[in-house]
Amino acid sequence: MAYLKFNKAELVNLEYSLKREIIATNRTGAYANTTIVCCNTRKYHCLLAVPIEQMNWRRHALLSSLDETLVQHGKSFNLGIHCYGGVFEPRGHKYIVDYQNDPIPTITYHIGGIKLQKQILMVQNEDRVLIRYTLLDAHSSTTLKLKPLLSFRSIHELTHCNPDADTRCVDIENGKAYKLYRSLPILYLQTSKKGEYVVNPDWYYGVTYPEEYRRGFDCSEDLYSPGWFELPIKKGETIIVSASTSPCKPSTFKRKFTNELAAIGELTDFDTTIRNAASRLFLQRSGRLEISSGFSWLEIGGLRDTGICASGLTLHNNGNVKDFAKVLDDIIKKWHDDVLISCRKVEAPLRIATMVQEYIEFTGDEKGAWNRWGKIVRDILKSFLAGRPEVTVHENGLLWASMPGYSLSWMNAYTDGKPITERAGYQVETNAYWYNALMFAAAMERKYSRSNKDAARFEETAALVKENYTKMFWSERHCYLADYVGMAGANFDVRPNQLLACSLPYSPLQEEMKHIVVQLVKRELLTARGIRTLSPKNPNYKGIYDGNQCQRDLAYHNGSTRPWLLKHYALACFKLYGASFCRDAAKMIAGFEEDMSIHGIGAIAEIYDGDPPHHPHGAINSATATGAILTVKYLINLYKQNSKQL
Repeated sequence: MAYLKFNKAELVNLEYSLKREIIATNRTGAYANTTIVCCNTRKYHCLLAVPIEQMNWRRHALLSSLDETLVQHGKSFNLGIHCYGGVFEPRGHKYIVDYQNDPIPTITYHIGGIKLQKQILMVQNEDRVLIRYTLLDAHSSTTLKLKPLLSFRSIHELTHCNPDADTRCVDIENGKAYKLYRSLPILYLQTSKKGEYVVNPDWYYGVTYPEEYRRGFDCSEDLYSPGWFELPIKKGETIIVSASTSPCKPSTFKRKFTNELAAIGELTDFDTTIRNAASRLFLQRSGRLEISSGFSWLEIGGLRDTGICASGLTLHNNGNVKDFAKVLDDIIKKWHDDVLISCRKVEAPLRIATMVQEYIEFTGDEKGAWNRWGKIVRDILKSFLAGRPEVTVHENGLLWASMPGYSLSWMNAYTDGKPITERAGYQVETNAYWYNALMFAAAMERKYSRSNKDAARFEETAALVKENYTKMFWSERHCYLADYVGMAGANFDVRPNQLLACSLPYSPLQEEMKHIVVQLVKRELLTARGIRTLSPKNPNYKGIYDGNQCQRDLAYHNGSTRPWLLKHYALACFKLYGASFCRDAAKMIAGFEEDMSIHGIGAIAEIYDGDPPHHPHGAINSATATGAILTVKYLINLYKQNSKQL
């Protein structure tokens, strides 16, 4: 029996099924994304979206959907489903009797004596999706009609009927090639079995995406249908459709599908499923290995997000040291100027030092790591000491981060072009990262450098930071750390940023202070789905992430939870309480298993409501959330093993 599955009653209930999304991705950064009944409800939904190099690797949707129709005795049964305003037509979902991830999206349709299975698989190292149809049962001659609906647009935009679109198609082996616009790739649509092709150019007007409507965005577009394929299919027969940016040999489709499916392996439980989700977050193109922050719409290879999740997705997932090192090397190259000159993600360059520390912690290769990345860490620290446009080192050793009109910390939501949580000034987490990087670099320089000049400078600054950190942030009256100290004084909103001062390898806090902060986070911020971004006791707290763009942005860092912060909560607690925290850590992530069948099937969401029952929102397969849960699982196993050895 499949680990993740849905029955007919759940599938035909559109209020239920349209909220559950399929996400299939691969190593090239391409993806297929729709709902479990194959009705697109977001502009990001499509059967094939690919990143395009000349457009800075931004993803573009080529094939929106492939509508199936089964024909028997001259009667047609359309299996497709689209939304037009508030109307769904055709309503092919009524024929679905079963959906399961086994280990790929597998949908079974049942119409009278006809039973058809559809499976969707992304080819790992090609911009290519394979759809396999198997006629499980039929008592009469049956024809499978396949009608492609083309979009050819950025995933962030919508398309409309355009007389300038090139609607011609070119014959290729067992298929057709389409290229609506010169700047986009050719889409090659081929079938494993040769059939008839009926040319019938048409535009489908007013296809509506309910999730975009709900979110207050433009939600309607027109899709181009060039015609359809007609393929006779017998009971027990399999037909495979390939949609790709390069032509393929139809004779290889079945073998290709079988081999790719076998490479995925079985998804039998939460552990194998989340590890599979992690493997689908990498993009390897033009010799560069990057992490997609989240499907379908988050950025590829972001500096901050990579710093947050790289160790969880590699070292703490499958022990892949090579991939971690490659990701780190490539992120440094990609963001060279941000790392060394100026960055509107103020603490992100300092996370490079943390990544090197994670590498050392996992491999034990301290000298090798410093030989490889020591120079970049030194240069980052020197750039901060010299002063950068976004940040200044004051005489007290602390970093003052401010750039009018910009939110420099990770709490960087905007409304009407203005930051919601600007936090200009001394930020509690930025200065914790600063202290950690200084102490780490000083220790490494003392061990492995011929000159102690840099070590002395880093130590001197770190001593100033330690002396002034608690003076600046700690409040005896509040008995916790200020979130930031700006021109108007200290802000004591209870947020999770102070947690990072407890979790980093080098902390400017005394042990008792760490304990107090962790207990505060546990009381006011910890939930069953991550750490809240603001305490419910605060009048600005918004516990539900919903509504229009402005309403969602106001909730984004004012109550919504972040699973990625669980990594830092776990690190802090394990340091304070050791192996005795293992049971609490396991409980802390257990709830996410339930959510693997709620938002993105087989994946972890980016954010959750701060209020129970903590509904998932945002990107359906989040790199930061997935990485954090894998790190927590790794820490549980590590501390259990260490406790047994004592």
